This record gives sequence, C-alpha cells and structure tokens, in this order.
Amino acid sequence: MKPSPLRRVEVPAPADSEALSLPAWIYHDPEFFEREKQTIFRQAWQVVCHLSDIPRPGDFHTFDFLGESVVVVRAEDGSVHAFHNVCRHRAARLLDGPRGHCGARITCPYHGWTYALDGRLVGVPSRESFAGLDTASHGLVSLEHEVFLGFVFVRFAPGLPSVSEMAAPYVSEFAPYRMEELVPMGRVSLRPRAVNWKNVADNFSDGLHVNVAHPGLTRLFGKGYGIEARHWIDKMWGVMREVPSSNWSERRYQHFLPPVGHLPPERQRLWVYFKFWPNVAFDIYPDQIDFMQFVPLSPTETMIREIAYVHPDSRREMRAARYLNWRINRCVSREDKALIERVQGGMGSSSYTCGPLADNEVCLRSFARRMRSLIPESALSRPPLPGWSHA
Repeated sequence: MKPSPLRRVEVPAPADSEALSLPAWIYHDPEFFEREKQTIFRQAWQVVCHLSDIPRPGDFHTFDFLGESVVVVRAEDGSVHAFHNVCRHRAARLLDGPRGHCGARITCPYHGWTYALDGRLVGVPSRESFAGLDTASHGLVSLEHEVFLGFVFVRFAPGLPSVSEMAAPYVSEFAPYRMEELVPMGRVSLRPRAVNWKNVADNFSDGLHVNVAHPGLTRLFGKGYGIEARHWIDKMWGVMREVPSSNWSERRYQHFLPPVGHLPPERQRLWVYFKFWPNVAFDIYPDQIDFMQFVPLSPTETMIREIAYVHPDSRREMRAARYLNWRINRCVSREDKALIERVQGGMGSSSYTCGPLADNEVCLRSFARRMRSLIPESALSRPPLPGWSHA
C-alpha cells in the first residue's frame, strides 16, 4: 500500500491575537533582522557604562552595536559626552578597547587629527593644505545620551520616550538601591549565544519556566515567583525563603547575606529583575546589581554583555554573599543557555509556527504586542516573499 504524503497541519490562530506567541520565522530570518535594526534598535536606548566607570577627565568607555562604534568620555569640566567613535577625516576608529584613559585629548592614530574631550576639533596636521576647512563643523559627531540612576544610555535616533519616562512606574522601587553610588565589581564580560536576541529577551521575562528548569531558584523562592508587564518595562521577582536550601551555595548565601543598611525590610531578601524595552536588563539583589544587555549580532547570534556593580562593603559576610551569588547565578546562566538553544533549534522546525500563550504570560504578551505594532509582519505565521521589507 502506497503511503499517503505528509501534510502540513495548520493550527488555526486563536480569535484573541494576544494569546498567540510570535512566529518562529522571525527568530532566524535575515530580512526581518535587517528591519529590526532600523525599526527597533536605531531608536532604542542602550547602556554604555556607569558614571563610576569614567571617574576622571579623559576616562572613556566604548560600545560596539550593529556596526556602530560609540565612545562615552568624561570631559575636563566633569561633564559626560557620547560620540561616534569615528574620526571626521577618514573614518578611522579613534579609541580602542572596551575602556581606558585618553588623557586631555582624543587623537586619531591614522593621521593625527585631534579632538578636545568635548568633541571640538582642535588639531589638524598640515592644516594649511586643507583649503577652506571649517574646523567648527568637523568636531566629533555627538549621540543623544541620558544619565539615569548613574547609568549612561545612548541612542542613534529619536523615537522612544526618555529612559526616565520609560522607568517612571518603578522610580520609587529603584530609589532605595542608591544606584547612582554604585561602583563596578570587575569588568564587562561578553558571553556569545547562538540564538536570536528575542529568544534571550523572551526567556528573561518568562515566569513559567522558573519552577520547571531552575531548581536552585525554586529552592530559594519556592513557588512565589512574580511577574508583571508595564508599557516599557517587565518586572520579575522572588523573595528568599527562610527554609535552608539543600544546596551548599544557596544555603550559605541565605546564611551569610548580611543586613543592608540603606534597604527597607521588605527588600533585604528580595531578588528583583527589570527588563527595559527591548534588550536591557538589571538584576537587582540586596548585595549587588548586575547589568545585562542582549546585543544582537545576526539573526541567530547574540552577545550577552554584563557587569556587576556594588556599594563598597568590606564586611566578610558581604564578600562571601557576593561570591555565593556568583556561584548561584553561574548555574542559572548555564541552565538558561541550554534552554534558549533548545528553543532556537525548534524555531527551525517545519512543525512549528506559533504557540499559545497563557493568560499569565503577561510579559511575553506585552513583548509580542509591541513587535506586531512596530513590524506588522510579526503577525504573519509564515514569512512573506523575499524583498517584502522594501515594498
């Protein structure tokens, strides 16, 4: 008997589009990724560093993002400036490395054009050979920047509200942590992931997987993991239980974590996570605050950029707690890496288009809603014909 041909089974979409996840094709499609660069990321705020990372005039931090190189520098008067890290003469990169000190001037290593720390062009070798050169109009190209809670955000084009407006619903929650006073603990680390950036963002705000795939967090929080979605920010949280964990690192963390004088009682044992649209996150613990960024590299590659910040505290108990925090979250990170790789692989299956979303998956619903509003093709279960983004 001749076997019947395989059929693609199309699952009808729920009448409520809110109950449907984003389609699989946008997690690996090159043309969709190019549209995201222009529609989402040109207007999106990105964190470069904290003010404490550039304490002295001439200190700088760089940030590479989707073909752009950015530098944030402290000027002589203490002000902070953000520029494209590109010489106005022949486009050479000006400053190298993730951070450093350039002295009183920024000098191009190619032809020696020199800029003041406020971006003014102040030196041109063989100046007489550049007939009609207007040095006033050839300073470094500035980027819009905003300092919020001590962190320096930049963006390449206007569009979104300010960072402070986006974060307005949670300003009172941020206040006790005195984030303006933080100092870096270590340096920025980069962790490559072979997944689409949305896969990382989805997982960060997904509340349903915690009790299934993160046994350590479940031991610490029990079943009491909360999530909520505001217009521009997702919030997730768990309160550490008093019951000692069966895991050594978690049990020792519960034991050693000391009282933190500037935090109210309800935040002494609280772990809370915030994700700013579209790809910036803060993990806020009593003992430290981790910054995390999901930097898109390609349709199927993302670089997780992160660093921890702390309030100076020499207590032995606090040093132990911070070390144990790192051990606990290193395990969580490994678990998340395996999870998002599973999902990325499944997004390429011919059997999958979209999946149902539960009523309480509020963060994933919010993210999908915004994607569909910005790029309407996000509502299509299958990719349009090639060239759709130019039509």
